[in-house]
Formats: sequence, structure tokens, C-alpha cells
Amino acid sequence: MADIYDGAFRTILNDCSRLIIPVINEIFDESYLGDEKIEFHKDAHFIDQLNAPDVKRITDTNFTISGTVESKNYHLECESSFPDGKITVRLFEYDAQIALDSGDVKKETLTVTFPNTAVLYLRTYKNTPDKLEYVIVTPGGTVRYDIPVMKMQNYKIEEIFDKKLLLLIPFYIFSFEKNFNYYNDDKKRLKNLKAVYLNILERLDILERQKEIGAFEKRTIIEISYDVIKELTKKYENICQEVGDIMGGALLETEARKVHDEGISIGLSQGLSQGLSQGLSQGLSQGLSQGLNALVNSLKGIIQTPEEIWNIIIKNPGYENVTIEQVEMLMQNNETIF
Repeated sequence: MADIYDGAFRTILNDCSRLIIPVINEIFDESYLGDEKIEFHKDAHFIDQLNAPDVKRITDTNFTISGTVESKNYHLECESSFPDGKITVRLFEYDAQIALDSGDVKKETLTVTFPNTAVLYLRTYKNTPDKLEYVIVTPGGTVRYDIPVMKMQNYKIEEIFDKKLLLLIPFYIFSFEKNFNYYNDDKKRLKNLKAVYLNILERLDILERQKEIGAFEKRTIIEISYDVIKELTKKYENICQEVGDIMGGALLETEARKVHDEGISIGLSQGLSQGLSQGLSQGLSQGLSQGLNALVNSLKGIIQTPEEIWNIIIKNPGYENVTIEQVEMLMQNNETIF
């Protein structure tokens, strides 16, 4: 369903709003620096229709970017359906309502400002346009302007990272959709596709270590990528399982790291509160223990075998020497083993 991809698009935009800026720069040839204020507006509008009940429509995104000189309103839509000419009508309905919502009336003069609007096409067909266009004929003259189009298939992974278009990563799997049959049935091609996603994860790790993105942003990108891959490839068992599992495994590891860090933080806090080096050591050990218990409890709700849980846990600092027998004991009894 298209709603799944629309929802994924709205989620990453709202949860990782900083990622919008490079996309806006790319689409509209802006030069925002990345530290501008972004304010989201309501995304539900009631469209008035003659002799019919008002229709509730939800825009994918409607927000204002406040720069050093001026503020601009933007409206982005994500489209995965076959081009049928209807999207331009929907866009205009949205834009007109957005303009009215922020309209200004002074001395019976109504001033409305239409947003800067663009469309991200997840799929590209022969008739997918390079741009859309509004032509508005009024008694005072004709107004016409273009609606820019961004096509997912036009962006290779190198360009996505070079231009910091990280918002596109969850939808990168669409670039391979036309060849899913080949990837699903050919082990070599499937291995190459898996390598692409392993590379994506590695590069996200590098960006996190360099503090270009935060841990939450990285996790959100991975999580939405996982959801989109699982939905788009559900009819292709091999792709769905093997590529999906790469992203699913990355999610487990980021969750493990989060719980581990929380455990360490608890230990340090307890040790520091005692004000003694011995207390710090004891607190750290206790934090590791609590972290391990929390790790096992969180992971066993997702994966069942002690071996898989153990393989994840031993990758975390402080738990390198944990044995599989200790993990099994925790899974059975929830006991502290340190």
C-alpha cells in the first residue's frame, strides 16, 4: 500500500528534521547551512467541494524553514503510484488550503502565499515527468510555475552520501525493484545487493562516529529502511529475508549498544555518588551486570536462541568474556551473574 511509504516518509521527516535541509537544497537549489529552524504545520486539511461533504486530506509534509534573511514555506509529497495526472490536482488542493491557512486579510484584501512544493517519486516510469506545472488563469492575469520532481532512481548511493541526502536511504531499495526477480533467484546478485546494504550500514556508523548524525537519527534511518524493505520485497522471499535481516540485525545491535550504555551510565553514577574509587569500580561492575540483564531481556523478546543473543552481546565493550552458558542462565532465571 502506498500509505505505508507515505507514512515512512512522514516519520523520517518529522523524527529526523535535520535531514530535510540537504534535500531542500538539492530540490530548490537553496543554500541552507543546516542549522536553520524548522517548524512543522498541521498536515490535515478539509478540502471544500461543491455539493459534497468536505474531504479530509493529509499532506506528507508542510513546514517552514527560517533562515537568516527570510522564512519560506515548503510542501513535499512522496509518490509511489503510477503517474495518472491526478497528483497535480491533489497538490494544488493542498497548496491552496495551505495558502489559505496562513492567509492575511487587511482592509478586505486577502493575501495568500503558496508554498514551495515538490514531489519525490519512488518509482520511475516512462511517463514520469521531470517536473509538474501549475497554470492559474485569473481575471488579473495568468500565473504559471513549475513543481520540481525528485526521482529516487536518479540517485546512486555515492551521491546520496556525498550530498548528505540521507533521508533517501530508506527508499533506496526502490532503485532495485525492477530487477527483484534476478536478485531473488541469483545468489551472486543477491550477495551484491547485500553488500550494498552492508556498505550503507558501515557508512552510517562512520557518520555517527564523526558526529555528523546522532544515534537516534541513524537508528531511525535503519528502522524505516527495514520496514520499507520488508514491505516492498515481501513477494521475494530471498531478498526479504537476507537483505531485511541485515537491517534487522543492525537494529538489534543499536538497541544492544543503547542498553549497554545505559547500564554503564547507571554504574558510573552509583560509583561517583559514593565518591570513592572503590565505589566507582563497584558501581561500574554493577552497571555492567544490570546492562547485561537488560540486554538479554530485551533481545530474548525478539530472537529466541541463546547463540544468536550471545553473538550480539559479546560485540559490546565489557561483555567480551561473557559465555553462552551465562546467557542461557539469564534467559532461564533472570539472575545476575557478575
